[in-house]
Amino acid sequence: MKNDPYAAGKFSSNPYAAKTDVAGALTVVLSGKMEDRGLELIKPISRCIRKYDIHELILTDEPDAKPGSRVDRIAYLGFAAIEDGGVIVAGDGVYLAGRLVGTLAGFDETHMPNHLNIVIRTEALADGVEQGAGLGMPVRFTVASRDEK
Repeated sequence: MKNDPYAAGKFSSNPYAAKTDVAGALTVVLSGKMEDRGLELIKPISRCIRKYDIHELILTDEPDAKPGSRVDRIAYLGFAAIEDGGVIVAGDGVYLAGRLVGTLAGFDETHMPNHLNIVIRTEALADGVEQGAGLGMPVRFTVASRDEK
């Protein structure tokens, strides 16, 4: 990855001054947890998410989950089909049916090019069924205010 600013450590803070929300809806509700999932979050803090793509939403309660880290404790939330594409960034708030689920921690590319694992840091580790998730529920990724970063 020649000239990759992430690998070179050139970003010391989030460079996104403003961006639109990314929104979609659940197409699958998942049930299940793992203590040793072994997700390897990629170093880049952002990903472009295209309209009509479908990606997996995975929760973790590991407080140090961030780009470049390994994540083991997880709960499966579901898959979401994207309706309003854009860029999602570590630190974005992730909402399900208007309720804050957690903060975007990073991305795991294990299943690419089929789908991206979007890993969300949360306080309470509960899977999609335990959270009462339902098909068609709206999912939204919203930028945190610059004051919260």
